[in-house]
Amino acid sequence: MLLDPDQCQLVLVDYQVKLMPAIQDAARVIRKARLLAQMAHLMAIPVWATTQRAEALGPFVPELAALVPAPLDKLAFNACADGLIDVLQPPQATSPAQGNNARSLPKHLRKPAAVEPLAPARPVIVLAGVEAHVCVLQTALDLLANEFEVWVVSDACGSRQTRDSDAAFDRLAGNGVELVTAEMAAFEWLGGADHPDFAAALGYIKAA
Repeated sequence: MLLDPDQCQLVLVDYQVKLMPAIQDAARVIRKARLLAQMAHLMAIPVWATTQRAEALGPFVPELAALVPAPLDKLAFNACADGLIDVLQPPQATSPAQGNNARSLPKHLRKPAAVEPLAPARPVIVLAGVEAHVCVLQTALDLLANEFEVWVVSDACGSRQTRDSDAAFDRLAGNGVELVTAEMAAFEWLGGADHPDFAAALGYIKAA
């Protein structure tokens, strides 16, 4: 199973100016996140971002800020609990449950139309951020519970302690999350060296 760019959305979690200095190997984490965002723009993949209490932890780091829309600011560690699902899911659709003759009935005999959520147009979430064992982990598990397919980009994630990020990746894999690296995602999105944007992508990859 490979990543299909037409099925993906990219979510970048909490790369904030007052948080990143505490993250192990922060420079690498930011470079890999930047690669993901650059590739997503190149491939027309929607990009979303979150911040955790921006008034305390600050905005996105400058290396990423221009590549993301206005982040969803949250208090919950699980971004789904503070509105991420509403961003990723399409609006609900009304589907008739009474057959084609329902409109011929008098209004007082008609049953309300059933409202069923549509499946996401892009059901694959490529997720990266900090901290791996807190906001990334909790968001990923809730996305799974909401029937998204979740891929976590391990080298674009980080925690203050390596043992915490390692434990997070073990737990994510055990729950069915796919673990990839930023280069794996980039090359799978491209599909081959004949992609029209291959030269530009290669420049991003080499810089990361």
